[in-house]
Amino acid sequence: METDDSPIVEASEEKPEEGSPGRAMRVAAALKAKGGDEFAKPGNIIEIKFVKGESLSLTASRLLALMILTAGGDAWEDRPHRIRKADIRRGHKGNERISDMLQELHRTLFAVDDKSWRGKKATLLFSLISRSKEETDEDGGETGWIEWEFTPDARKLIQASETYAVLNRQAVLGFRSNYALKLYELGALRLHRRQATWRGDMQALRAALGIPPDVYTDFAQLRRKVLEKAKSEIDQLAHFRVEWREIRQGRTVTELEFRFEPKGAPEVLETVDELDRHSAGRQARRTGSVETITAGQGAIVSTPGAVHAIKQSESTFPSSGSIRFGHADLLEVARKHGGGWDVDLIASGFRDHMGNRLEKLRGAKLIAAWKGFCEGWVNRRGRPS
Repeated sequence: METDDSPIVEASEEKPEEGSPGRAMRVAAALKAKGGDEFAKPGNIIEIKFVKGESLSLTASRLLALMILTAGGDAWEDRPHRIRKADIRRGHKGNERISDMLQELHRTLFAVDDKSWRGKKATLLFSLISRSKEETDEDGGETGWIEWEFTPDARKLIQASETYAVLNRQAVLGFRSNYALKLYELGALRLHRRQATWRGDMQALRAALGIPPDVYTDFAQLRRKVLEKAKSEIDQLAHFRVEWREIRQGRTVTELEFRFEPKGAPEVLETVDELDRHSAGRQARRTGSVETITAGQGAIVSTPGAVHAIKQSESTFPSSGSIRFGHADLLEVARKHGGGWDVDLIASGFRDHMGNRLEKLRGAKLIAAWKGFCEGWVNRRGRPS
């Protein structure tokens, strides 16, 4: 099984014993212990396919992401999980009802390849949620809680997953296209692999993104309504960029290959600023029809893929010398995301790249820019021999 080459947090490289969680759950537990908006979603859950003709709505997909974030490293256990309804509403300001989202999660079927009792190839159909409870107070239940349990089949997949994607809560709740959210998850899952790509035919693409078979049957329409919109949102909100290549037989597009590349330091800073802004005006900023918008006051800032939550007033990058001593946060980022290159060599390149902008970088934005530069360094140069 292909595994993530550059873990965001420390996790044992040993294979888990039977009855213990895989790498995805160990990383999820570590991220939850650190706090912040980053969480790990198991690759086995990201890559399960929708049953033909079915998919989750954007609001239900967001709710599922919040459930996985809340459950953390305990998602594989046979136990109930709980979340405040107010925490769900932080990302759902419309009129949709939480009960409707729960019911959608209950009835949506997923499919994975399996074996029958005779050892023959078979398809396993299952849902993710087995039971749930929603408090229904007289005030509408907005101050209450919901409780749920994952199905045994879902827990089995979650437990066994050795791959994972580190997602950002603010980015997940910021997407306005469900197809963009799915492609964001696929990209985050593959970003640090030796081949950060996804390739498949039209049937595989529809299954992966949950595109109904009778929608966007013309590829030009699919490109305009799905791919271009998803790319524009990901390029704005994610800590990586996405490009695709169309493989044709004659004039017909038969396959697509997506490539995911980490953003450079300046682009990461723009993404951090965007996630800090209010969602109002985001589409206009994406299309370039407005220049600026005032950031919302009191917003929670979480750097995509950041190693530590650091106050904005703390931490600066040394203008010279080694980062091996007295700069533990910077050193940790370089060791985890620098691909084995000499950390001071990368630091020298970062100083040259940032120039006068280096003096203005502090705290979370500095960590984001430094991490993005380390990833870009490896992406451009490969790993040292």
